[in-house]
Amino acid sequence: SITIPESVTEIGRYAFHGCSSLTSITVSKENKFYDSREDCNAIIHTESNTLISGCKNTIIPLSVTEIGYEAFDGCSSLMSITIPPSVTEIGSSAFEDCSSLTSISIPPSVTKIGNRAFDGCSSLTNITIPPSVTEIGEYAFRDCSGLTSITIPSSVTEIGEDAFEHCTSLTSISIPESVTKIGGWAFYHCSSLTSISIPESVTKIGYNAFRGCSSLTSITIPSSVTEIGEGAFSGCESLTSIIVSKDNKFYDSREDCNAIIHTESNTLISGCKNTIIPPSVTQIREDAFYGCSSLTSVSIPPSVTEIGKYAFYDCSSLTSITIPESVTKIGESAFRYCSSLTSISIPSSVTEIGNEVFSGCSSLTEVRIPKGCNVDDGAFSNCPNVQIIR
Repeated sequence: SITIPESVTEIGRYAFHGCSSLTSITVSKENKFYDSREDCNAIIHTESNTLISGCKNTIIPLSVTEIGYEAFDGCSSLMSITIPPSVTEIGSSAFEDCSSLTSISIPPSVTKIGNRAFDGCSSLTNITIPPSVTEIGEYAFRDCSGLTSITIPSSVTEIGEDAFEHCTSLTSISIPESVTKIGGWAFYHCSSLTSISIPESVTKIGYNAFRGCSSLTSITIPSSVTEIGEGAFSGCESLTSIIVSKDNKFYDSREDCNAIIHTESNTLISGCKNTIIPPSVTQIREDAFYGCSSLTSVSIPPSVTEIGKYAFYDCSSLTSITIPESVTKIGESAFRYCSSLTSISIPSSVTEIGNEVFSGCSSLTEVRIPKGCNVDDGAFSNCPNVQIIR
C-alpha cells in the first residue's frame, strides 16, 4: 500500500514502477495536485485527469481522459481492467509487462495507442482496436506472445516500428486499405504467421518488417509499394512464392523468378528457396537469402558483379554454389554459417575475401582461391577441416 500526503506537488516517472504487489493507493483529500477519486486505488493528476499510477485493484473513474506514461508498467499481477469511454489516449508503456493481463477492451473514444503500450503482455490472447484509433505506436504489442489474431481498423494509417515484434502465436492479421506504411521490424519473428495480405495503399515496407516470419509461405507486393527496406523478408524460411505486381514501377519478379528485384538497379533484394536468379540481375543485395535454411542450391548468373554482406548467411542446407567470373566483390559474412557447404571455388575476378565471409561453414573441406587474392584472417574462422588451395 502507499499513501500520498497533501504536501506532494510532483511525482516523477517510475515512482512506483514494478510494485507488483500493490493493492491500495490513496492520495490525501487535501492534496491540490493529485487525487484518488472514487476510491479508485490509483493516483490521478487532478488538473489533466490523467491516471499516472495504478495497481491490480484499480478501477478507472469515468472522469479520467488519459492513461499516462507507465501507469501500470510492471504490474504483473493485473489480470483485467476496464477502460472507461472517457479515455482518449493510452500512453507509452501504460500496460508494459502486465504479464498476467488476459483481456482488455479499448473503448471507441481512444484515438492513440502509445509506444510500448502493451509491450510484454504475454497472456493477452485477443484484442480489438476500435475504429477511432489512428496511430499504433512503436513496440505497442511487442512480446504479446499469446496473441493469436488482431484486426487493425481502417482508421489506422501507419503500423509503427516493432509494433507486433515477437507475437509468436499470431497466425493471421488483416491490414486495411488505409495503411500506407509498415514500420521496420513491425512483424519481426511472428513465427506462426502463415499468410499476410499487403493492401494497395502501402507505399513503404520497413527494414526487417517481416524478418523471421518462419511460417510465411507466400508474399505478394502490390503496385503501390515504392520502398522495401533491407532484410524485409529475411529468415522467412518457408517462403516458396514471391510475386511482385506487374504494375509496380519500382520492383519486379521478372521471369517468375520467385524473388523481389529492384527494377532500376537490377538488384535482387529478397529471395526464397524456389528463387531462380534471372540473367539480368547484377547484384545480390545484403540479406537477400539471409536465414533461408531450406535453400539447397542456387545458380548465380554471369551478370552478377557483387554479392552483398550476409547475402546467404545461415543458409544451413546450401550444399553447393558456383561463383561466376563476373563477381568482383563478396561482402562480409556473405556465406557465414552455411554449414552444409563442402567446397567452393573463388574466381580470379575476386581480389579480396573479407571478414567472416565463410565463418562457421563447418563442413567446408576445400576452397580454391586465386593467386593475389587477399584473405582476411577471420574469413574461414570456425571451419575446422578447411584446406585452402591457391
